[in-house]
Amino acid sequence: MTTADRPEATATTAAADTTADTLTTTDTVTFTVDAPTGAARAGLRYERGGSGEPLLLVHGIGHRLGGWDPVAEALRERYDVIAVDLPGFGDSPRMPDALLYDLDGFCTVLAGFCRELGIERPHVAGNSLGGLIALELGRRGLARSSTALSPAGFYGPVDKKRALLALRLMRFAARALPHSLIEPLSRSTAGRALLTGTVYARPARITPEHTAADVHGYRHAPGFEATVHHSSSLRLRGDVPDVPVTIAWGSKDRLLPIRQGAAAKRLVPGAHLVRLTGLGHTPMADDPALVARVILDGAARTA
Repeated sequence: MTTADRPEATATTAAADTTADTLTTTDTVTFTVDAPTGAARAGLRYERGGSGEPLLLVHGIGHRLGGWDPVAEALRERYDVIAVDLPGFGDSPRMPDALLYDLDGFCTVLAGFCRELGIERPHVAGNSLGGLIALELGRRGLARSSTALSPAGFYGPVDKKRALLALRLMRFAARALPHSLIEPLSRSTAGRALLTGTVYARPARITPEHTAADVHGYRHAPGFEATVHHSSSLRLRGDVPDVPVTIAWGSKDRLLPIRQGAAAKRLVPGAHLVRLTGLGHTPMADDPALVARVILDGAARTA
């Protein structure tokens, strides 16, 4: 382990913003996917900006595309960056009734999304559940490279139970907390640690706005329980031999401890394993510059 110190689509809503001279567009696109019972309609909310080869960013359970904001601008300088809200999370519609909230369901929807936007084999980077999805898309030949930050699915029975309990507690706390307290708690470092300390190692570096949005993400995600219910499917089904793979793990990951990286390396022996010293489970906000460099380096390994 090393140590690191577009075509138009049918959209239901759209918005454009200019930040740091980079035009970004936010849309919700609907499209057809192949389901076990036949064709089904799916939808995803996404944000797109930058230029170059496509880079798809996939968040974890309970999170949202805005979780990539701390690193997005650096990535857009070199890539056409597309961050998505997974079905049933953020502002995306629920998973189609014909699909499950399992690894195959998420990958099916993302594959259909890429076809709809004319994106062929993007680089894929993901965190937690999104990291597992990035690896599975690479295994299926649907990614040019796969970069996984603390990916799900490499736990033993005890670590899995601990992780699911922690996620359920975060969901419960987010829903039980009076709405009027979320923003006041988010304004202090102690409050941010209380609200999101399970997934961030450096709450002092996270903005109050980012923290409050995270809490609302856990509070309102309609796909949360179904995804937890299908957690037995959330495992990589084999090696990822044909694309460059980077797996990076925060040394202070409290949700999926870094020791799980050894299991990941056994299953994907060709992976480049990176230790993110001092970072937590969702490292993008803990150290944006470092995480952006890891993702850029991972995508560049195809060159």
